Amino acid sequence: MVVLTKCYCITRFEALLPGDRSQVPLNSRPEAVDRSRSRHRGLKFKVTKRYASPFKAGSFLFPVHILPMPTLHTSKPNYYGKGSVEITTSPLEGESPVRRCALSSAELTKQPFEGIDTVYDVLKYASKTHGTRKALGWRDVVAIHDEEKEVVKNVGGKEVKEKKVWKYFELSDYKYISFIELEATVTDLAHGLVALGVDEGKVFNIYAQTSPNWQLLAHACSSISTTVATAYDTLGESGLTHSLNEPDCVGLFTNAELLPTLSNVLADTPTVKYVVYDGEPKQDLLDKISGIREGIKVISVDQLKQLGKEHASEDISARLPKPSTLMCIMYTSGSTGPPKGVMITHSNLVASIGAVYMLLGHHLTYEDTYLAYLPLAHVLEYIVELIILFVGMTTGYGRVKTLTSASVRKCLGDLEAFKPSIMVGVPAVWETIRKGIIAKVNGSGALRKSVFNGAMSVKEKGVPVLARVADEVVLKNVRKATGGRLRITLSGGAALSQETQKFLDTALVMILQGYGMTESCGMCAILPPELMRYASVGLPVPSVEIKLLDVKEAGYIANPSEEERKKGRLPQGEVCIRGPSVTKGYYKRPDLNEDPTIFTEDGWLRTGDVGQWNLDGTLSLVDRVKNLVKLQGGEYIALERLESTYKSCNYVANICVYASQDAKQPIAVVIPHEVNLRHGLEKDSGIDASKSLADLCHDPKVAQVVLKECNAIGKKNGFKPMEILQGRGGVGRGTNIPVVAFHGRSAFAVILTPEEWTPENGLVTAAQKIQRAKIKEVFADEIKNAYKDG
Repeated sequence: MVVLTKCYCITRFEALLPGDRSQVPLNSRPEAVDRSRSRHRGLKFKVTKRYASPFKAGSFLFPVHILPMPTLHTSKPNYYGKGSVEITTSPLEGESPVRRCALSSAELTKQPFEGIDTVYDVLKYASKTHGTRKALGWRDVVAIHDEEKEVVKNVGGKEVKEKKVWKYFELSDYKYISFIELEATVTDLAHGLVALGVDEGKVFNIYAQTSPNWQLLAHACSSISTTVATAYDTLGESGLTHSLNEPDCVGLFTNAELLPTLSNVLADTPTVKYVVYDGEPKQDLLDKISGIREGIKVISVDQLKQLGKEHASEDISARLPKPSTLMCIMYTSGSTGPPKGVMITHSNLVASIGAVYMLLGHHLTYEDTYLAYLPLAHVLEYIVELIILFVGMTTGYGRVKTLTSASVRKCLGDLEAFKPSIMVGVPAVWETIRKGIIAKVNGSGALRKSVFNGAMSVKEKGVPVLARVADEVVLKNVRKATGGRLRITLSGGAALSQETQKFLDTALVMILQGYGMTESCGMCAILPPELMRYASVGLPVPSVEIKLLDVKEAGYIANPSEEERKKGRLPQGEVCIRGPSVTKGYYKRPDLNEDPTIFTEDGWLRTGDVGQWNLDGTLSLVDRVKNLVKLQGGEYIALERLESTYKSCNYVANICVYASQDAKQPIAVVIPHEVNLRHGLEKDSGIDASKSLADLCHDPKVAQVVLKECNAIGKKNGFKPMEILQGRGGVGRGTNIPVVAFHGRSAFAVILTPEEWTPENGLVTAAQKIQRAKIKEVFADEIKNAYKDG
């Protein structure tokens, strides 16, 4: 790698990472520096004057080591034409015209290429086309290191100290199989499943962590017309029982760590005959499972593979799938009730692959690598991995608990070890990364914090030369923590706050937003890099067409008049989707499949999301219809939109916004971001920040601090007065300070709680979506007190 050294006269601009002193001031006297023109990979600069420093520190003359940014450029200017186009001119009353991506205005995409009709065809194509290239990578666990730490918990209102053992993985380097080896392994497993007794049309469950074996078993089932039912590995016993019983699963694949949960439900899942596992479980546990009832066969993945090799000569071509074959029953996370099984065919998935390939294929190259860590039971991760397989990129598997180097021992974390260039994440992941960066900056001292903020400022403003210097000297250390090669990331699953998107776009990498649902194979709209903008989920994918429906009671009009449009009104309404990648219904749910408020007679799926068409042809999401709340004054507020914005507050780890219909404004239940909150309290609040988190959550002054910061974020984002977090009366009696709340005492506008929301306690789903009704139930007393007249 070539390193170019130039001298600039600006402020002290030291590297951000503790202990790095590579950027040392050479001169305490600021001077203008003249340099002749130079070229380095297209970079031109001539410094002939002193730039006004945004860093608020002394100016120094020092060398700047310019490390080349990733040189891969894949953008195609004007590729998308008008973005999206209307294909109908006379919509019905209360509807918008139907819009499609301009790339598929004549016909919706059904496949990437002729002859690729099933997921098995995708696998065959990848093997033939990409051959010996690395397909899938993984890391073995070398050792597990135990570290004992003391934690403070709040039990019955009392502070209790206890010691807890934290486990840290030590991992091997990445190991890989090629695309050819991938196909060969799938073939062996498919033969093994047939020999085991898994018949055509039966349903095989995958209850396991994201890993190569998850995909290998899924592909094996796909190749023999066996439907896959998905189950999150975080499911409790009742959820697992439901996902095994509703589709009458004949067997399942799971991990050794999950076998104890499985053993507790097998007696209540009578159709399960075959248990395939990976890992190294104890023999007595395997014996227990085998003995639950007669006929249960327990076999490891390696044994299944060997069984397949022994039956390799048997012809199983009659089991090959058709486009209409049901590929999987993918269960939703169940944020509004029991999980629904979405029926997804091979043709649905192939259409979605083709659509993304048409929309973004030029951005997915052999030089790129993809890090897989989200649950494969979530449609977003599943479809993305199929697309990555199709285009021939290398996928490296990681774990949420081992992504960063701080969370492992005696090795690098997955991000630094694998060095991905493309990643996908849900908003909770990006919020965690942003707040982690801020916490590290806050803990690095006043000078480094000033340097970081200055670097962010010049990059946002695009100051000549300095923006590049800021990027390569300071912000490169942020990128290093993610491997240093990230160039494109996608956020999906829920709305990402504009605040977080802007921050990470400046500090780390371009974050694009997308919109999808299980019912559309994860893809409804995606924002291409060429059309980068904030607060937009992009263009309709080429396999889907979209129209909007009025939501008149909330003031959303799908097809405003010309006069209204001239005044700036944009089309808004409930999003409806139709196309070859959209499901035809839910498994064993005729009540839903025959409901015209979900599936219309002319083939539209009503999503329940409120969308808006922007002037550039992209789509933005406003909220969910079911989360629109009418307040006392008759105005509607959109709870999810408020949450996505308030969640960008540095003091918030998670949040649930609530409003009753007789309220003037909403309140919120907040889990504080402990590190950032403590730093803020130490800085200027006069509050003892060393107290336990439980005690801080019981302190009304702390709640005031959180409320103030949340409302500052709301006002910065243009929230109306009725969207600002305050109590019913707006202020406490006899004061002009907004009243606040704390868990366990009389509540007002913000309820602080130290307890984490997990799938185990039922306050979030397996996909980390908040369970609004359950949170309301748990905090019923505080919410009731919040709306008492002060």
